[in-house]
Amino acid sequence: MTAYKQGDPTTLNRLYGRSSTHKLRKGQQELVDGLLPQIGLPEEGPLTARALFGDDRPMHFEIGFGGGEHLAYRADLLPDHGFIGCEPFLNGVAQALVHVKEQALANVRIHMGDALEQLRRVPDGTLSFVYLLHPDPWPKARHAKRRMMNDGPVDMIAAKLKPGGEFRVATDHPVYLDWALMVMQRERHRDQFDWVIEDCTGFLEKPGGWIDTRYAAKARREGRRPYYLRYRRR
Repeated sequence: MTAYKQGDPTTLNRLYGRSSTHKLRKGQQELVDGLLPQIGLPEEGPLTARALFGDDRPMHFEIGFGGGEHLAYRADLLPDHGFIGCEPFLNGVAQALVHVKEQALANVRIHMGDALEQLRRVPDGTLSFVYLLHPDPWPKARHAKRRMMNDGPVDMIAAKLKPGGEFRVATDHPVYLDWALMVMQRERHRDQFDWVIEDCTGFLEKPGGWIDTRYAAKARREGRRPYYLRYRRR
């Protein structure tokens, strides 16, 4: 499959990038070998709160959690909620497992692999939050269809969110910001979501309960401003 295949990420079956960047430390490898199988997603069946956590509780889903800082922060903040985090890269998964162990987070489930494959398994209308924080911007125009912010993924996210549920997006790349705003202003998505914003500068400051990831911190160090978008499911 080539980079020029027509269609959004829901139609692409190739993961672009490396699965790992450096060798894991011994402790991280032990967590991948021991803890990940314990808190990984089941191979079959719908991903419901009762199946994953044994009760009915609000559910959060993070697409590409990087090192897991945001995932762990939110899970610690909301211990009676359930969190699913998906990340394709081994080093990020290992770092997230460290957070889970050190903070004793019993309300987190982690999948190493494609987030959209797992999101499909979530019953429609059950998620309270979906997070897409600092995704790869793929800034070249010819790579636009690789971006997670495309019609197919957004339609799926809309289907999985309950009415009043929230889709949160963060980026520090102006090209991706423009693209995300354009996608979400399409009629099909305006019918699905309300943009939660008070004024024209409302996307410049973090909402409450939202911490910066390592990518946001790196952007600030390098002189780039993170942008924060919130969309509420109708």
